[in-house]
Amino acid sequence: MDIDLLKENLEKNFIFFKGELSTLSVGRATPHLVEDIEVAYYGTPTPLKQLATIGIPDPRTITIQPFDKTQLREIEKAINLANLGLNPNNNGELIRIAVPQPTEERRKELVKLINKILENARIGVRNIREDAMKEIKNLEKDGGISEDDKFAQQEEIQKVVKEANTKLEEETKKKEDEIMKI
Repeated sequence: MDIDLLKENLEKNFIFFKGELSTLSVGRATPHLVEDIEVAYYGTPTPLKQLATIGIPDPRTITIQPFDKTQLREIEKAINLANLGLNPNNNGELIRIAVPQPTEERRKELVKLINKILENARIGVRNIREDAMKEIKNLEKDGGISEDDKFAQQEEIQKVVKEANTKLEEETKKKEDEIMKI
């Protein structure tokens, strides 16, 4: 069993988890809030980041400057349809979005959402662990390793998985604290 491959897969899971968390609004402007919104670009759903420059002029404002100004209305419509609680203002040149401070109710909803994202990441970790354990059992069955080696490798896998879960928990706690801070 290749422990480095296990660690690499767990790291990919963690990076995906952090990416999911970064899309959550905590009252600060960030391009992650809008960059993946699908805009109907001449009938083709296209991520906003491919159609415009997304800027953050101050901590509470997002500006979106489309490469093709005829798409301003479509971008505005897509932002409204995304149901993110953002109110885009179109001035004919660019779209300006003021990011509101989340209410207490919204903060609690976000914490619940974070916990759902965490559970999905944990499921990913469990699946990676299961695959590694199956590989070890198959190696032992095929005579590739002894029973003692199997137990040693299983112990090593368990240690690496525990570290990955701790890392997920720490990141979740950081994000929850960030959201609940007024």
